[in-house]
Amino acid sequence: MIYYLIAVFIVALDQLTKWLVVKNMELGESIAIINDFFYITSHRNRGAAWGILEGQMWFFYVITIVVIGVIIYYFEKHAKGKPLFQTSLVFILGGAIGNFIDRVFRKEVVDFLDTYIFTYDFPIFNIADSALTVGVVLMFLQMMKEGREEKEKKNGQN
Repeated sequence: MIYYLIAVFIVALDQLTKWLVVKNMELGESIAIINDFFYITSHRNRGAAWGILEGQMWFFYVITIVVIGVIIYYFEKHAKGKPLFQTSLVFILGGAIGNFIDRVFRKEVVDFLDTYIFTYDFPIFNIADSALTVGVVLMFLQMMKEGREEKEKKNGQN
């Protein structure tokens, strides 16, 4: 149950921060937090990461519903007793739901975290995108851990 609460927290934080940006900033407005590195910039995205598949809302609706179903299935059937796997899944779940809410109610995703890495202006993102990224990284770490354990298990049998 605690894991689902993490997903709810991610969704709530994501939606609160997006609401604050929409309510208090003009589209395109930018506030410097750390000059030449981090800004809060009001931006909208009608596609996926980096604006790909812009305007394909029905595709995103279907894919997100399928992804949410698969995540819950894996969480309930395959992640029990694997805290890292459970955590990765709820981060992905929270991120997917956060952006899904935007697509359903706003017909676009509110992005606002704007970073410059050296001179590269990284695409603007949000809390849900961050949660998705963290979830994928954690899932990758889980897969590496399981691979290492399987290898050690095989080596121990020889």
